[in-house]
Amino acid sequence: MAVLPIRIQGEPVLHRPAQPVTVFDDELRTLVADMYETMDAAPGVGLAGPQVGVDKRLFVFGWTDDDDIEHRGVAINPVLWIHPTPVGDADEEEEIEGCLSFPGERFPLRRSPAAILKAVDLDGTPFEIEAEGWLARIFQHEYDHLDGILYLDRLPRPFDKEWQKISRKRGWGVPGQAWQPGVDQLEG
Repeated sequence: MAVLPIRIQGEPVLHRPAQPVTVFDDELRTLVADMYETMDAAPGVGLAGPQVGVDKRLFVFGWTDDDDIEHRGVAINPVLWIHPTPVGDADEEEEIEGCLSFPGERFPLRRSPAAILKAVDLDGTPFEIEAEGWLARIFQHEYDHLDGILYLDRLPRPFDKEWQKISRKRGWGVPGQAWQPGVDQLEG
């Protein structure tokens, strides 16, 4: 297994829809193992193919809830249904979100409280997960990556201007930017 470089906002693969996975082979198994390794090293709770420069519709997730239940898996060619997102401003403590492709920053973002994820695993076996709370947020965040959407694209004012200022200051927003978990300490 290898820890892969994580692409930073501005890399073209992050800003376009990813392509369906069509081949389920050892190369895909290696990619998924590397994605788990990268997510854990970052550390993060999810990581999508485009974030490691792979234009494929898949993501890994790993999170332990308050009851010490581990939610860990890979979703390949997922479909996500969400409940309507509540109206109003996001709670700046409870609805804070970050992204490994914009490391070190967190912003409040309102998301749907529940989601249903349908996907296939590494063997092509279909599965379904009904998620609430933080797990539903993880699924929405990672699914957005597969459609070329970063959570930054969803931020309301004044946060939409704030992230753009940070991006310019760090020289991000252009192709060729990445960071290496375990080497670069960008996640704060």
